[in-house]
Amino acid sequence: MHTMWKGSISFGLVTIPIKLFAATENKDIKMRQLHKEDHSPIKYEKTCTACEKSLEQSEIIKAYEYEPNKFVELEKEDLDALSKEQTKSIEILDFVHLSEVDPIYFDRSYFIGPGENGSKPYSLLKNAMEESGKIGIAKVMIRSKQHLSVVRVYDKGLLLETIHFPDEVRNIDLVPEIPEEVELNEKELKMAIQLIEQLTTEFDPGKYQDDYREALMEAIQSKVKGEQIKVAKQQPKADVVDLMDALQASIDDTKPKKKKTTRTRKKKASSE
Repeated sequence: MHTMWKGSISFGLVTIPIKLFAATENKDIKMRQLHKEDHSPIKYEKTCTACEKSLEQSEIIKAYEYEPNKFVELEKEDLDALSKEQTKSIEILDFVHLSEVDPIYFDRSYFIGPGENGSKPYSLLKNAMEESGKIGIAKVMIRSKQHLSVVRVYDKGLLLETIHFPDEVRNIDLVPEIPEEVELNEKELKMAIQLIEQLTTEFDPGKYQDDYREALMEAIQSKVKGEQIKVAKQQPKADVVDLMDALQASIDDTKPKKKKTTRTRKKKASSE
């Protein structure tokens, strides 16, 4: 596995050399854009809007647009100076319970591995967090961006998850027409709870697949072989308007199927 970041974790006066590894991967099927006439790949060029000249990377600088068409230039040295003190350190600021962090904050996950001579303090932090049931809240610089993050136990190791800063999470009050108080029918509520109970199970990530990605790959393979793409028939939609009818239909559909018994056969055999 490719090491994407090297540095250390510190909590109190304890410093642990560590390495970060990407914990997830994007499995999206990437499409190329082609010229319709001759099927040649499209090339993208960076062009100046004033002189319409194609630019090399060495000719491009970074700037912040503080007003329309007014920019302040930021040199690489300026950005490096700002991040220099924080680039290689994950400082745990607080320890909290995982249940206190709403999932809306979570962003990306990275496996944490011990660096050189870091096995013992790594194990110490992992075991201490495991026994306390706490997670660490930390700050880290990754690719010139400071992230708030969570350090927690995952399986037999440690995991770092970048999380959004509070001002990056939008206020739900911005969502229009969320009902404040709605008078609910008690029977409808009980049926909705019953439906939830019937659909409740232990979380098993292995039972879920990306059906669209699999279907897209099958279509691509069919095209490669010169075959027709098979289109699955759409299931007819149930014309259910009444909420009670919809709930009852859902409950009936999710009831566990009863196993057939052999009592009838046994009775027939004994009578013969």
